[in-house]
Amino acid sequence: MSNELKTPYEQGNKNQTTTWADCIAWYEALARRYPGVLQFGVVGTSDAGLPIHAGVVSSDGVFDRQRIKDEGRPVFFNNNGIHPGEPEGVDACMALVRDFCTDQARLAALGRTVFLFVPLYNVDGSINRADTSRVNQDGPEQFGFRGNSRHLDLNRDFVKCDSLTAQVFNKLFTAWDPDVMVDTHTSNGADYPYTMTLIHTQTDKLGGALGRFLQDTMLPHMFAEMARRGWPTCPYVNPVKDSPDHGIAEFLETPRFSTGFAALHHTIGFMPETHMLKPFADRYDSMRALVETALEFTVAQAATIQALRRAARDEGKARREWPVHWSMDADKPSTFPFRGYAAKYTPSTIGNYTRLSYDRSAPWERDIAYFNSFPADIVVATPRAYVVPQAWREVVERLQWNGVAMTRIEADRVQQVRCYRIVSVDSRANAYEGHMFHDDVQLEAFTEAVTLRAGDWWIPLDQDMARYAIETLEPQGHDSFFRWGFFNSVLEKKEAYSDYVFEDHAAELLRDEPALKAKFDAWKAANPALLSDQCAVLDFIFANCARYVEPEWRRYPVLSAM
Repeated sequence: MSNELKTPYEQGNKNQTTTWADCIAWYEALARRYPGVLQFGVVGTSDAGLPIHAGVVSSDGVFDRQRIKDEGRPVFFNNNGIHPGEPEGVDACMALVRDFCTDQARLAALGRTVFLFVPLYNVDGSINRADTSRVNQDGPEQFGFRGNSRHLDLNRDFVKCDSLTAQVFNKLFTAWDPDVMVDTHTSNGADYPYTMTLIHTQTDKLGGALGRFLQDTMLPHMFAEMARRGWPTCPYVNPVKDSPDHGIAEFLETPRFSTGFAALHHTIGFMPETHMLKPFADRYDSMRALVETALEFTVAQAATIQALRRAARDEGKARREWPVHWSMDADKPSTFPFRGYAAKYTPSTIGNYTRLSYDRSAPWERDIAYFNSFPADIVVATPRAYVVPQAWREVVERLQWNGVAMTRIEADRVQQVRCYRIVSVDSRANAYEGHMFHDDVQLEAFTEAVTLRAGDWWIPLDQDMARYAIETLEPQGHDSFFRWGFFNSVLEKKEAYSDYVFEDHAAELLRDEPALKAKFDAWKAANPALLSDQCAVLDFIFANCARYVEPEWRRYPVLSAM
């Protein structure tokens, strides 16, 4: 192989990863040399003003997205470098694309399938290069940083889209509508012999025949094929206690993560996680094997995968109920044959506690509990349509970026709808990825006639993107727009009172409003210690009286036309 066709990784000492500038220049040169195989260019701009690139490999030189879509050709998507400190996928993808260009047999094996890739997604983090941010990782010598230029972890940003990068991704993903996605990563966590572990779209959450196909057909094939290639693979090691000895839990990847986001589009997603303590060269080789394994299966089973995706979308149009939240069933573990190292507990030399370590001289192999059942625990009746008031334009934008079909209401009209009152919200004490995330949301549903305004958005649910709309617009969805704080202003009461004036008026309200008095009596019985707190007493009366009600306070703005 000529030197100019070798990747920066191949030209180095097997413990070095490409820089962003070298990566892009290398792909640009490759695309110029093989224009009939590779199309490569800019698809957007990052928050730091840097170009974001994507490439397309086609065995017959067809790159036009609309033609590919019209012909129903399968699309396999490989995303790399979302965490630039976990870069083996960046380097492996370069070699894979080069081999498509230079090896006619490899290219022909793609058949009708199109290989779509992002060479290095978090370009901002990739130029923040050092060797200090990955505390537990063995190589490479230099690497990028997890945070982008706004200090965001982009693998928490797919729904909220605070970053321009995530907005580019949402549009790219929607436009290409990939059938299978592999998003490459490196893991932190327990020590064990495996170089490769795998997160996949949680099969209960993916649901239906598509979820069963992933569980019963695709995953067994991938684990068997990775073992055949010399890289035994296990599910992502997520111990239910402190070490794998006690069992591991499948990772419930909600839509903030790439694989959870993919599920909203009925795309099968994988997040391979190589082990941080293994040499970079091994992580590189196992990552390439994983991507190739997923790609080859996709090529072979493309017709089945596409049919199952189509069926999932068609079934969604007629669903009377939709699950929006899933939880692990701790009473129904399966098992997985796991290879581990003995966990040891010894006194710490730096503090008064016992520390965990792993003894590589004492390997073991046995079946361990594998908690991979995640039944739905919140299910909602499917509305005929949602109505999103035009004022909430940030929400409308995100729906549009993801291809959700919607029309504007042409004239004011009165309609019976399902509404939600926010009863309680349990929010995190500290910022999480730039938001005060709401971990628990309790609702009260009711029906009433409301006036829908001209210009508001009507979102029918008999459409392909019903799932995206439902999981983001239902407040109790794992990563709903409400949980991420897009509607926080409705949680704020806008008017207040002066206690020395309201004290006398509160007594009148209790006399004139029997429903208020009944509520207040129940509150007093439940909170006797608060009766000495004037603010608590008056706040309760002010919040619950009919005289000074603020209709928009704690009322969820999105309406459901049933």
